[in-house]
Amino acid sequence: MPPVATVTEATDAVDLRHTDELLAAAIGAVPEGMDRPGQRRMAHAVTEAVHTGEHLLVQAGTGTGKSLAYLVPALATGKRVVVTTATLALQAQLVNHDLPRLVEAVAPVLGRTPTFALLKGRHHYACLARLEGSDVAEDDGLFETDTQWLGAAGKLTQQVNRVREWAAETDTGDRADLDPGVDDTAWRAVSMPARECVGAARCPFGEDCYAEAARAKARQADIVVTNHSLLAVDLLSGRHIVPEHALLVVDEAHELTDRVTSAAQAELTAELISRAARRLRAFVDDKLRDDLEGAADLLERTLDGARPGRLERLPEPLYDALFLLDENARNALDALGGEVKPDEADAVRRNQAKQGLTGIVDTTQRLLAQANHDVAWVAREDRRPPTLHVAPLSVSAALGSGLFRDRVVVAASATLALGGRFDTVARSLGLDVEFGRTPDTSDVRPVEPPESDDDDAEPVKRWRALDVGSPFDYPKQGILYVASKLPRPGMSGLSEGAQRELVELVEAAGGRTLGLFSSRKAATAAAEALRAATDLPVLLQGDDSIHLLVKRFREEPETCLLGVASLWQGVDVPGNACQLVVIDRLPFPRPDEPLTAARSKAVDDGGGSGFMAVSVPAAAIRLAQGAGRLIRAAGDRGVVAVLDSRLHSARYGEFIRRTLPPFWYTTSGDVARGALKRLGGAG
Repeated sequence: MPPVATVTEATDAVDLRHTDELLAAAIGAVPEGMDRPGQRRMAHAVTEAVHTGEHLLVQAGTGTGKSLAYLVPALATGKRVVVTTATLALQAQLVNHDLPRLVEAVAPVLGRTPTFALLKGRHHYACLARLEGSDVAEDDGLFETDTQWLGAAGKLTQQVNRVREWAAETDTGDRADLDPGVDDTAWRAVSMPARECVGAARCPFGEDCYAEAARAKARQADIVVTNHSLLAVDLLSGRHIVPEHALLVVDEAHELTDRVTSAAQAELTAELISRAARRLRAFVDDKLRDDLEGAADLLERTLDGARPGRLERLPEPLYDALFLLDENARNALDALGGEVKPDEADAVRRNQAKQGLTGIVDTTQRLLAQANHDVAWVAREDRRPPTLHVAPLSVSAALGSGLFRDRVVVAASATLALGGRFDTVARSLGLDVEFGRTPDTSDVRPVEPPESDDDDAEPVKRWRALDVGSPFDYPKQGILYVASKLPRPGMSGLSEGAQRELVELVEAAGGRTLGLFSSRKAATAAAEALRAATDLPVLLQGDDSIHLLVKRFREEPETCLLGVASLWQGVDVPGNACQLVVIDRLPFPRPDEPLTAARSKAVDDGGGSGFMAVSVPAAAIRLAQGAGRLIRAAGDRGVVAVLDSRLHSARYGEFIRRTLPPFWYTTSGDVARGALKRLGGAG
């Protein structure tokens, strides 16, 4: 599919009228659908971007209806469009709810019913080669027929056999369609990671492969829905996974750089190397296998003695262990020989052995290179062997060169304008801030790039930023209360003063509280304080599944739900069940987190402030996501209470506050508690 042509004229009014016509049809198909100015403005901006070739960053607050605002103009293009999301929840919402309703609604206007498809990574699909008996059967003993004996192995075998039976009936092979599901260990035994897959052409099951069938379907669809992780792999592998397309919509775009960083990250463990050695037993002599096992043992002993954290330079013992591993892995790889034909005996297992060894060699060489653009570190988790990691210092260059080439990109999120500006996000995505346009632009003429005599110069990536606001009246619907009199938070836990403030706020609200905490220790202390001081029901993350906890919080009046991490995003509880969101401290990344530390140091070394450039924007995004849990519908009212005085007193506090929805702001506890009491009486 050819890329969208870049034109210099403004969008023809006919195209905007066509977008409006499709949008009206889509809204009419939704129960209680209504015209939203922000949604229409965003739909127009996407239409304009398609015609001008100018990339678009668009901030669309909660309640805007941004999914329709990009799906409608996407269908109007008549060209293939890819939509990528950060969360499985939004992916499922698009494929199972939004798109089926939308394509039926616009079919009379378009004269045809558009098609759509879901594209996931290979590990989401059952692998027929694994199910028919791969190296897992021999190496891990998962397929014994006797399942009467007790223990984890028996349960695992039963689950794998159930997947085998399901695989004989399913049309998709998608794990999401397996009901009831199986645990992660069982699924790993029946699926194939992309890095180990030999490819359809070299696999005897290639013609029937579920993952290949999903890709074939995507190549025929008008709209392809995928995820940031697969998009990242596509970017890093030369863009051959996601089908060719004219428009890329990146929803939840504030998550993209982290997902690309994760995709570019590699790791080494002794177990990974030992597994590769076990796969070699049918193909190389025992000495080569023993040498590789010996390298794994040496690496394990070396890592056992290493301190966790960043490795600015490899210690000599670790360098020697990696050097030996590289040599032994290369010898084994050479012994495996050249390309294997699909009809050869054990072709799949032999190619898997090669893929595993190739990954080890690539990661080892990357670590040995000790390049300035990479960050290496040792990670140690409870009850798990230490792991050696390497990740890029920055992915903005990779994004800038790969993300915006030969297609128009629309990056959308409720949180893109950090401190009220788009510059920080634009830089992280690899866009040149000098050649972008910031929000206030009713003029849609594209920015003209400067003239250059260099024919090989990188073309300027023209982009435009737009904030379409939110249909919610935040100053009237919500209060942002900062407990400015509390002392600066300690390193962990929840201070006695913060606990008293929390109890007073929750009592004023009569429960109905979502508590978002920076650590498990702080969340537990908060739960204990509330249970000791009140008779309100208190739910703590970890007591049950997130789904069931949120369900109880939504359905049971006066309940408090407290937790960490996953509660900061994705919790959608409109109505009176959530009238108070409490955040214990500003969610700065840990300063000893290796990538954060390395990126901060790089900015400091360049004469800037690493804390302001790295940690403050990260905290602003996270805090905005957490605060966004309060107002989910037009009738919602409540208070966001931040028990961290730095949001009011620190020099970066105003920057972070400008990133949040524009709540009415106060530092008076009496005002916040009074508002909560009135809401409780009204509810």
